Amino acid sequence: MGVLALGALFGQIPFGPLRFGAAGALFMGLLVGMLSPRLGENLDLVKSLGVVLFCYCVGLGAGSTFMSDLRRQWSLMVAGILGLGAMAGFGVVAGKLVGLSPAHVAGMYAGVLTSPAIDAARRATGGDADTLVGYAVSYPTGVVVAMIIVAMVATKHWPGRRDNVSMAEAGITAISADVTHDTPIGEVPGWPTKVRMSYLRRKGQMRVASPEDHLRHGDLVLVVGMPDDVDKAIEFLGQRSRTSLTENRRDVDFRRFVVSNPHLLGLSIGEINVRENLSGVITRVRRGDLDMLATDDLVLQPGDRVLVVVPRGRLSDAEDFFGDSEARVSQVDALTLGLGIALGLLAGVITVPLPWGIHFQLGNAAGPLIMGMVLGALHRTGPFRWDLPHSTSSILRQLGLMLFLACVGLATGPAFLDQGISLNGLKIMILSVFSMALGGVILLGLARWRGLSAQRATGGFAGFVGQPAVQSYANSLVNDERIDSAYGALFALGTVVKILLVQVIALS
Repeated sequence: MGVLALGALFGQIPFGPLRFGAAGALFMGLLVGMLSPRLGENLDLVKSLGVVLFCYCVGLGAGSTFMSDLRRQWSLMVAGILGLGAMAGFGVVAGKLVGLSPAHVAGMYAGVLTSPAIDAARRATGGDADTLVGYAVSYPTGVVVAMIIVAMVATKHWPGRRDNVSMAEAGITAISADVTHDTPIGEVPGWPTKVRMSYLRRKGQMRVASPEDHLRHGDLVLVVGMPDDVDKAIEFLGQRSRTSLTENRRDVDFRRFVVSNPHLLGLSIGEINVRENLSGVITRVRRGDLDMLATDDLVLQPGDRVLVVVPRGRLSDAEDFFGDSEARVSQVDALTLGLGIALGLLAGVITVPLPWGIHFQLGNAAGPLIMGMVLGALHRTGPFRWDLPHSTSSILRQLGLMLFLACVGLATGPAFLDQGISLNGLKIMILSVFSMALGGVILLGLARWRGLSAQRATGGFAGFVGQPAVQSYANSLVNDERIDSAYGALFALGTVVKILLVQVIALS
């Protein structure tokens, strides 16, 4: 606990534009671990608990958007494979040139990419001590270099012509429109996937707009969506109105409700049918700090705050319908959390033998992450609701991350002290810097060339590195849902590739 506390304090110290955040636990663990090898003993269970909690929660969050973003991210995933392959080739060639052993290079590859592939590397090298030396020296080097790269890229705004606009960046707006063009609501550009309509005033009477409505000249309607989409819809309908429809709450009212009703969790907005049940409409869903348009295919998760527009007399019905209980949301469903993690660990221990003596195993990191992505995409299976409240997931991620990094620091501290300032240690450190720079240039360069945003590229780079602290640092710099989506995709794919390549390196 002392290492965690000191690490949290160290993580808040600014080094120019860089703050290590959760990674402070790694560096403080290294310092404390140097005092005595015994401080880092018997921590495997705690380290595994930390990485399992973090990876499973990341998987749940990324799973809900992975399939919808796959079309955009396939090029990023290809870039990740090319980058990992280039780093492996560079390590083998450069390692031989400077006189490092294959065990050194295998450990360095797993370390600079902060990867659980170290277990596969140690098996492939027969437990050679040089493997852990390469890992211990390159691990903190990889974290620092990766954070510097993220600091340079995360806040950039290069053209992302093939990427979607970030909902967090663009924001959701609601604008009243004067209708001058008679049209069914279904023909309005962007409806219902990009814009929603709630208030409708016709001949002085206010009511909730319905999908079956035919808008007429003289109507006033409230259009909700991202600014560009709202502008296109209003241009089609007529013009912006100086009247603010939401100021009149006599007949129609709106309020945000916390989704705590267990019967609604894991169902899409279209499936809960607010129109039939409440004579109203959901226009927005707030999840954490992200405000999203309430499209029919958006799946509700515990803790979501929905903005509902209903006839004024039905506000109490809406409260009962959604639950609106912070206390109920704060309760963790230990059964589904434990079952999901257990399934992930089970997937992680399955070993697949491959040619040339290579064995493939997902391990304690990739197994829970991939299982989390699968369950996050499913949302619910019969009575089991897999999603976690956003606040709960954030706490478990942070706790798991700091436990994992502190244990890594304590365990590798003695080897870092012994070899970090040696000639071999200096060689490993220098090659780690060049290797990480090479991988970063390939992945980020190809991402920009393919028209992906800097934020998606940053999340992909963090997943490519495989370092939770890098992802956490990226999220501290910019609020963008594309970071987590790309991180989950590249972390899972990258872990598989690393496990295979590190064994090839050991045999070189």
